[in-house]
Amino acid sequence: MKTNTTTGFTLVEIMIVVVIIGLLAAMAIPQFQKVRASSQDKSVTNNLRQMSNAADQYFSETGRSSFASTDMVGTNSTQAVKPFPTVAGETYTDILLAGSAVTASGVAGARTITYQ
Repeated sequence: MKTNTTTGFTLVEIMIVVVIIGLLAAMAIPQFQKVRASSQDKSVTNNLRQMSNAADQYFSETGRSSFASTDMVGTNSTQAVKPFPTVAGETYTDILLAGSAVTASGVAGARTITYQ
């Protein structure tokens, strides 16, 4: 007696698995993007806080009311802030003014973050 036993998955079973994986991905991707944006914002805000604190100290020590951010950020011993990598393609304020906010624009190509 000969039996026809086949092993493997049917097309319907494979399609169900693909649909379930697609649904899980559709739920997970937006959450991942929110967490990524929040992480970028926190990193950029931390960089702005460092720049703002260093600028306040620089203003107090020199008595100047404005200066270029390149005077403060760098590896030279006279520069107060070490260079930090951009995390979302952002650009920072070029000229820092006493009493004004420090801004990062173009965060992930869309957002602007200001630290006062």
